[in-house]
Amino acid sequence: MAGMVRRNFDKPDETRPFEDGKGRLDVLETEGGAVGRAVFEPGWRWSEHIKPLAGTDSCQSAHTGYMLSGRIHVVMDDGEAEEYGPGDFMQIAPGHDAWVVGDEPAVALDWTGYGTYAKPQ
Repeated sequence: MAGMVRRNFDKPDETRPFEDGKGRLDVLETEGGAVGRAVFEPGWRWSEHIKPLAGTDSCQSAHTGYMLSGRIHVVMDDGEAEEYGPGDFMQIAPGHDAWVVGDEPAVALDWTGYGTYAKPQ
């Protein structure tokens, strides 16, 4: 393992666009796994813009992340709901839908859930 690593999301290893131009996922591959920065544009909803790529009824990725800006509303398959905004740490289990709240893009960093997220099946 290198003593120090410096990477920048402006030069990701991979960029995965979302359906209908509603955002993108920038991925950095690290020794510890993929780290992602997602930009969810206003109007983005998992069930509309990622579901066609994932091929599942709800998001089956577990997320451990941090909200940089904007707001997202997450609803678990069992109905539990939470809204996340700037400065919020989040842990979300598999089995959920999510959407952007308001007119500002929601930007999130994620250390666990973006390895295969928004990758066509």
